[in-house]
Amino acid sequence: MFTKLNQTYRKFPKSFWVLIFATFIDHLGGALMFPFFAIYITLHFKVGMTEVGLMFTLFGIGAFFGNFLGGALTDKYGRRKLFLFGLIASALSSISMGLIDNINLFYAIAPLVGLLGRIGGPAVQAMLVDLLPEKTRPEGFAIYRVADNLAVTIGPAIGGLLASHSYMFLFVGDAIASAITAVIVILVISESKPQPAKDGPVETIGQTMEGYKEVLRDWIFMLFITISALGSLVYMQMNSTLSVYLLQEHGFSAQNFGLLLSMNAFMVVVFQFPISRRISKNVPLKMISIGMAFYAVGFAMYGFISSVFMIFMAMVIITIGEMIVATFSQSMAASFASEDKRGRYMAMHNYAHILPSMFGVLAVGLFMDNMDSFWVWYIGGFICTFAALAYLLLLRLMNGKRENIDEYENRLSLDSVENT
Repeated sequence: MFTKLNQTYRKFPKSFWVLIFATFIDHLGGALMFPFFAIYITLHFKVGMTEVGLMFTLFGIGAFFGNFLGGALTDKYGRRKLFLFGLIASALSSISMGLIDNINLFYAIAPLVGLLGRIGGPAVQAMLVDLLPEKTRPEGFAIYRVADNLAVTIGPAIGGLLASHSYMFLFVGDAIASAITAVIVILVISESKPQPAKDGPVETIGQTMEGYKEVLRDWIFMLFITISALGSLVYMQMNSTLSVYLLQEHGFSAQNFGLLLSMNAFMVVVFQFPISRRISKNVPLKMISIGMAFYAVGFAMYGFISSVFMIFMAMVIITIGEMIVATFSQSMAASFASEDKRGRYMAMHNYAHILPSMFGVLAVGLFMDNMDSFWVWYIGGFICTFAALAYLLLLRLMNGKRENIDEYENRLSLDSVENT
């Protein structure tokens, strides 16, 4: 085991491991706070899930524009500057949210918080792509997910304890984590953006923004993103409405919910990398479809189960699906991007998560406040089943055109070289 770990460590550059450690610290702060955010809003402001959904929508609107700007500015000005700016903005935003006692003021700043919180995301993803050769990207992104989920393993359990004393501790903890990460970026992390040819034309900021048109014309990539958004619409309920549903319907406490998410993350930490290595040579769209089928079963179970044991078993099934889907999603998105548009491609990939967050939690909140809430999970199971079939149809469409994923990626690379 130690030999394999040493081989894995040596396979990747030191700059990659430094970035992994920095993002682990940053994500640890988020893992303290966000699993309990819906509960905090309902208890602190004495409102229902409709108001929680509206809050997530406002965050999502800000994140939509922050992600768009972040992707373009990352390609224009570099990864390091945008990463650092996002960390500082995140720290200030967390403290601000913890100090606000008026829900209308919270509504007012939510779009700005969402914008500033998302603006650095594409920079981190583009930096990972810069540092990893194409053949090691699936393993590299698997390591990134392991680090992320290690943070989520630790974070919710600690967050549940902190929340039992004061929710303000959660906001302060997130701000401290962002500040520590910012120090690491300043002292250790270097710029990774590939340098353009000295005699090449310099893009204006307007031309950089217009580069999104080329991303949107990549129809296979956009169809992949659209289907992925359906899965994200259901998956995101795990970190938003599920906690409130389990508390209201089954008396499942915040501390138990923290343990539930910690189990999810612990499974990813232990099994993600071995699973990724084992299945990485399979057809990506087939495997993602299988992962979506696990989502369908796991989320639908929450509509009819009630025992603590079955609540945890449903999460085990969801986690298996998560590890299968995650093996391919980010590395596929990265492989579609030409070198000069990595920030914008990764930003567009983020919309598979951002767009559902803008409307999904609000829609589910309205449903839970006015209808039998168990139907949310049956509908979620149906959506994931539809997404699983859609991935298979996309694969069939591509095979019908005598293009598999690898051939398509090679053609994109050749087109990029010819255009350059």
